Amino acid sequence: MSWIAAILLFVNLVPPSSHRATASSSSPAVGSRSILRSVGANGPAADYAVELNATNFDSALGGSPATHAVVEFFAHWCPACRNYKPQYEKVAKLFNGPDAVHPGIVLMTRVDCALKINSKLCDKYSVSHYPMLFWGPPSKFVAAGWEPKQEKSKIRVIDDGRTAERLLNWINKQIGSSYCLDDEKFENEHLSSNISDPEQISRAVYDVEEATSTAFDIILEHKIKLETRASLIQFLQLLVAHHPSKRCRQGSAEVLVNFDEFSPLDMLTLDRQEVSSGDDKTAFHNFQICGKEVPRGYWIFCRGSKNDTRGFSCGLWVLLHSLSVRIEDGESQFAFRAICDFIHNFFICEECRQHFYAMCSSVSIPFKTTRDFALWLWSTHNKVNERLMKDEASLGTADPKFPKIIWPPKQLCASCHRSDSGRNDGSSKIDWDQDEVFKFLKQYYGKTLVSVYQKKDIIQNDGTNGALEDSAASTNAIAVPIGAALAIALASCAFGALACYWRSRQKNRKYYHHLHSYKNI
Repeated sequence: MSWIAAILLFVNLVPPSSHRATASSSSPAVGSRSILRSVGANGPAADYAVELNATNFDSALGGSPATHAVVEFFAHWCPACRNYKPQYEKVAKLFNGPDAVHPGIVLMTRVDCALKINSKLCDKYSVSHYPMLFWGPPSKFVAAGWEPKQEKSKIRVIDDGRTAERLLNWINKQIGSSYCLDDEKFENEHLSSNISDPEQISRAVYDVEEATSTAFDIILEHKIKLETRASLIQFLQLLVAHHPSKRCRQGSAEVLVNFDEFSPLDMLTLDRQEVSSGDDKTAFHNFQICGKEVPRGYWIFCRGSKNDTRGFSCGLWVLLHSLSVRIEDGESQFAFRAICDFIHNFFICEECRQHFYAMCSSVSIPFKTTRDFALWLWSTHNKVNERLMKDEASLGTADPKFPKIIWPPKQLCASCHRSDSGRNDGSSKIDWDQDEVFKFLKQYYGKTLVSVYQKKDIIQNDGTNGALEDSAASTNAIAVPIGAALAIALASCAFGALACYWRSRQKNRKYYHHLHSYKNI
């Protein structure tokens, strides 16, 4: 028995690092955004820097919403690297993780060159010493590399980052910021409202995904009822055709064509306790409508300066405006009804729900054009802001850095304003040029909203890892599940045929949850 004891003793003495090659190949999850919130849960000191390897390096960096990235090449056996890790983590804590003070600005990552799986990757970047730090736009690391004499590369070596203070000072110089190691959450200059910059909205596409996922979770939490079933189907049809995120369109389509299985007509409600999570026919509550990589609470464009401001409500408004400018003229009334019924049936803020639906009910003439509906939604949003401005002023509940305003302000769209009273406290004070407003809405919530995709040159994968891409042109088809066809009857023949085909394949379970053949939805 002595040799068995010796073997067991040897196994127990093997350092954890010797097993990391296997574990790191599956963690963190490969995807576009989960890495921004990937924080180790073991031990008293959490790791905020995201450890990457050769299998997820390109996809993780290529799909990151962060503007900049730092990649540290190190070796776990290197004493200097172990001593440097706490310094690097102090900076990473500011930018990574669920409690990041400055989220979406810099993605802090690490690559262990001592692991065999990373040998070629480290050679590709001519790593000559440990630790060695690189800086650049995340997408520029994809399929790239670095050589000492390389010129014109957007990837640079960080030559002065040996302590947390020096590394953060180096970053501040590159991006013109003044971040400090003791910055506190929600109180930082990144949250200053620069309303004159129309490009800010391009970062909101990630918030739109999060808002869509959050809304879906709320719906499932409060159960799907027989009387609200049709309104949910209609809203999903709208998302399939016109959501600005491709993976949300794909997820919505999958829910829609499986709706009869997810939510059978003979069930008045979907009781989470009664539905087995292992039953893929009815496990609606386990489904992630925009993919598994969408984090929660990680608002970028919609991040408030206080914990309880903006966030979900802001992301939902951006989604609705985006839908309003993407529809075709013939879909305007359908979109109006779908959105109004969705808010009425599923928005759980009772006062907000009632106010919004009252404004919906006041519309007596059906919408015939995209312009009319987009302008109605814009005007409705301003009425909501006007009402909330008064409430927040009297109660002192406004976000000090993002007070409600009548929108868009002159700084953002000067041509939208013919004249005003010099105050921005009421829509009645402004003489709007509605033609210019509509042009602005289409540009702002249309092309500019998804422009971040083109700028990042995101690498296309097989579509299963949640990689984001630009919505070049949303389809005009509206998907309808078989069980709801008679009730809704709005699908095009082409898309209906696709839905039936897809449904039959999924019933065979051969292609369930694999959307490779439907990337253009």
